Amino acid sequence: MGIAWAILSRLAKAAITLLLIVILNFFLIHAAPGDPAAVMAGEAGAADEKFIAQLRAQFGLDQPLYVQFWTYVSGVVQLDLGYSYRQQMPVLDLILDRLPATLLLTLTAFFMSLLLGIVFGLAAAARQGRWGDSAITSVALLFYATPLFWVALMAVVLFSVKLGWFPAFGYGSVGAGYTGFELLIDRLRHLFLPALTLGLFFMAVYLRMTRSSVLEVSQMDFVKTARAKGLNERVIRRRHILRNALLPVVTLAGLQAGQLVGGAVLTETVFAWPGIGRLMFESLTARDYNTLLGVFLVSAAMVIAFNIITDLVYRLIDPRI
Repeated sequence: MGIAWAILSRLAKAAITLLLIVILNFFLIHAAPGDPAAVMAGEAGAADEKFIAQLRAQFGLDQPLYVQFWTYVSGVVQLDLGYSYRQQMPVLDLILDRLPATLLLTLTAFFMSLLLGIVFGLAAAARQGRWGDSAITSVALLFYATPLFWVALMAVVLFSVKLGWFPAFGYGSVGAGYTGFELLIDRLRHLFLPALTLGLFFMAVYLRMTRSSVLEVSQMDFVKTARAKGLNERVIRRRHILRNALLPVVTLAGLQAGQLVGGAVLTETVFAWPGIGRLMFESLTARDYNTLLGVFLVSAAMVIAFNIITDLVYRLIDPRI
């Protein structure tokens, strides 16, 4: 009953938060300079006032702002995110078409960074003050300080151009006709560089957090008591140190999981990955308001979902919470 009530409470708060995000995003986007009708008319090569007025009337841009707002919010409640001016298709269909690619990239990068960060963080903590600790933390600091887009470009130059190990761009080999296991291998080869690039920064964060948390918990009284009782060192590390040291790491991972979508904008643009991050960039340059609002809403929903999952994982790690 406790877990069910906690989930229902968080879902109710999530719904209110999403509604506030919808309202805030709508007015922020419409406060930005630029006219979608003028952009579409310019791309069509007919930027006269009459044609622009026709476009504004066609897409409801000539309506007062409060009418556009009510139309949009009413549609969102019915899962209708509007129509994409640029792509000429419903925004929801467009996002659902791009979302699997983004989820594949971000979830792969997330679990890769979390796993490697915890493993190398434990290794660094076990070698505190020695050269292994210095080497691991120095590499982590390097990845943390290096801009994401630079890492992506250097990965393309090294692994694609120089070595030829992995494809530089795309979601899969166009026209190859792969099926079954060959399709899986091809998709993984295209996924490796974007996921690695996106995951390295967050791996460095989790590594440093894990190292400091393990060292802090190792000095606590209950760990000293466990050693005084003669418990096996492996048992102490697994049950007493690691379980308590992972709590701040889980907190950080839950907060930053949603940020992966933001990092995916740069990664998907560099690697031509057909996800919602790249769609957000394309919509921004085209002043495609409805698509931008839809992507913002989906991104916010992902952040909230990760936070709810983090709360549940907390209960599994430490039932006292």
